[in-house]
Amino acid sequence: MIPRIQKRGQRTIGLLYYLYGPGKHEEHIDPHLVASWDHNAPDPGRDRSATLRQLQQLLDQPVENIDQSQRPKKHVWHLSVRNSAEDRILADEEWGEVARRMVAAAGIDDPEQGAGCRWVAVRHADDHIHIVATLVREDGYKPELNHDAARVQAQARALEVELGLRRLSKGDGTAAQRSTNAERHKAQRQGRERTAREELRETVRRAAAGTASEEEFFERLAAAGLLIRKRLAPSGDLLGYKVALPDDRNKDDEPVFYPGARLAPDLSLPRIRERWSGDTHDQDTPQDAPVRTAPSTPAAARRRTAAAAWQAMLLIEHGNDKVSAAYIAAASEVLDALAATSAAHTRRELRDAAIAFERASRSHIRAERGHDRALRQAARDLVHSGTALGRGEDGATTAMAIDMMFFLITAATHWHAKKGHTQQAAAARQTAEHLRTAYQAAAAQPLGVLYQRGRRLSRPLLQRQTALLREAVPELAEQVLAEPGWYALAATLTDAENAGHDPTSLLTDAARHRELATAESVSDVLVWRLRRTADLPAATSPTTAEAHTAQHAAHGTWQQAQGRSAARRGRS
Repeated sequence: MIPRIQKRGQRTIGLLYYLYGPGKHEEHIDPHLVASWDHNAPDPGRDRSATLRQLQQLLDQPVENIDQSQRPKKHVWHLSVRNSAEDRILADEEWGEVARRMVAAAGIDDPEQGAGCRWVAVRHADDHIHIVATLVREDGYKPELNHDAARVQAQARALEVELGLRRLSKGDGTAAQRSTNAERHKAQRQGRERTAREELRETVRRAAAGTASEEEFFERLAAAGLLIRKRLAPSGDLLGYKVALPDDRNKDDEPVFYPGARLAPDLSLPRIRERWSGDTHDQDTPQDAPVRTAPSTPAAARRRTAAAAWQAMLLIEHGNDKVSAAYIAAASEVLDALAATSAAHTRRELRDAAIAFERASRSHIRAERGHDRALRQAARDLVHSGTALGRGEDGATTAMAIDMMFFLITAATHWHAKKGHTQQAAAARQTAEHLRTAYQAAAAQPLGVLYQRGRRLSRPLLQRQTALLREAVPELAEQVLAEPGWYALAATLTDAENAGHDPTSLLTDAARHRELATAESVSDVLVWRLRRTADLPAATSPTTAEAHTAQHAAHGTWQQAQGRSAARRGRS
């Protein structure tokens, strides 16, 4: 159940005309009252002798009875209450009780006190009602409605339990502001997929990902085509900023600007500055770690991203809350950067992952910036290295980075769930599903090549790798051997040995860390961990046309094997 308080208005009659009218798309069916402050209130929807003007005059009577100078400038209060699509259809009597509970919770009406504001609840669809109230009580008192939104939300959570409806998570005040009805209707009229607020939020988040200064941040905003207004103090110091889409105009044909804080709590200028101030603190960065500007290739940036995500995952699991919050916030920057620089076949899912994780990037636990320097540097590297092509080493390191980010986001999910951050945990789980889909698209070709190489290993060598697997990870060996990805892992173990590494030690180290249980393919995860740790090429290029043909065939074979494996898991 979603209660939403709309902007206050001045014309009761205008709102009644809308509620009792056909709607903008003829969607209003059988509008009628389900409850009101007075059982005898006229209902223009069911009583032919009643008029909207009569109902308006009764609602506004307490306002008209006080001196004009004492009247509220905007006296019309409007609340919509909507159920989820999967909820059962409530009867009029049930909606009437919902309306009475909502106005009582908001402070509009309290039957125990006697005098209250006048209000009506109109139903013109199966799944929602609208409550209209005038904000002067019959005794002339004007109610105090501070925190009315929080109170009606709390009442909605109680009603969900009592009426057997879908139970929504309680908000904590850290979510980004929703688009208004007016913004949504405007987007529909203009044929936009999203509202201007939503487009601006995504663009500003991407512009902020991995930035190191105000100058760079505003350069990126301008490069993205946004209009920018800066708010300056009399001293000339920068206090804040607003952004607008060039083609989003008001009735006077002026751009509609949004302050950063109205897009999301962490997009205000002071909160973005916190990211930069933290860059001078490198508590979790080794003293001899090189300071990078931009990597030479997208593949190098993705390999470094995978390494940073791996370390961040371990620190989220074992660090203090403020440090963990910093890593989770920085993970959002990495997802924004990955989405902005990804190849076409992974772009949509990575973009959806970044949008979903935006909700999971904030909580009431304030991030202690600085610890997240490596992750923020990874986001910066991704942006400065440019767009990935999604082929060869480039595509394989993309799969590697997505794989590591999946486990980082899974760690964030567990952390939020442990802290009772229900909405954030749900958003993180949704993010992980998008990453899983993006990974499958990115990994199919490089793992298909490795799969074919593993199939071509000699029988004695394959037997030796099997014995090595059973020695290094006896608890996982049989599961790995049953997976189609085993051949890719066998090829990787061979590559590690040929490069002078001890494959047994590498495999033991790669498997000892947690989170393998959430992997669809343990062998896939071990492949990327081994190739990253041993600094092996993420992709192997064919050297002859014949090998190239064989690898394309392997690609299809590997996908078919993965499909059969998934089907077996589904049946089990």
